[in-house]
Amino acid sequence: MLFVQQNIWDELIRQDRELLVQLNALGSDKWDAFWLLVTNQFNWIPLFLFLFFLLFKAYGWKKGIVLVLIAALLVTFSDQLVNLIKNSVMRLRPNNDLELKTIIRALKHPHGFSFVSGHSTTSFAVTVFMVSLLRKHYKYIVFLFLWPMLFAYSRIYCGVHFPIDIFMGMLLGITIGLLFYRFSQIILRKVNS
Repeated sequence: MLFVQQNIWDELIRQDRELLVQLNALGSDKWDAFWLLVTNQFNWIPLFLFLFFLLFKAYGWKKGIVLVLIAALLVTFSDQLVNLIKNSVMRLRPNNDLELKTIIRALKHPHGFSFVSGHSTTSFAVTVFMVSLLRKHYKYIVFLFLWPMLFAYSRIYCGVHFPIDIFMGMLLGITIGLLFYRFSQIILRKVNS
């Protein structure tokens, strides 16, 4: 039974590596600057400020400040959980993998480990949290999901994450976002009383 499970795992990793090579090969020099812009989290600060503005507009100052603090706690929790997972699994990034680094287009060269993607986890966590909070107030807030999809894909384009890193980060981020949304509802009820 263990041998069969190992074979399945090995096949999944092989396919993950092949998918990375195929997706990464879609890149071209003319798009590199765009994807490097997308992958830099500091370039998204205006989006975060806009989301905070929407929170304050929808919930007022008192609740808005509470929600911003919960969002900061979410980002910190997500970041630390990702670091714990990365340091436990210790999967090499594609750009550091000796077999892959010569055949992929690596636009960035971070060190550290790959599984799970912090960009994917945290961006999906923040998005699920914000959309859950704002969907009753703003009809088109669901379009915010374009951000984590672009942000996460940029990591494959840049050659620093495997597709499984991104996908599992997405699932983890959705879970974290929903948990923190539930937590925020408990806190908001206490703020109201």
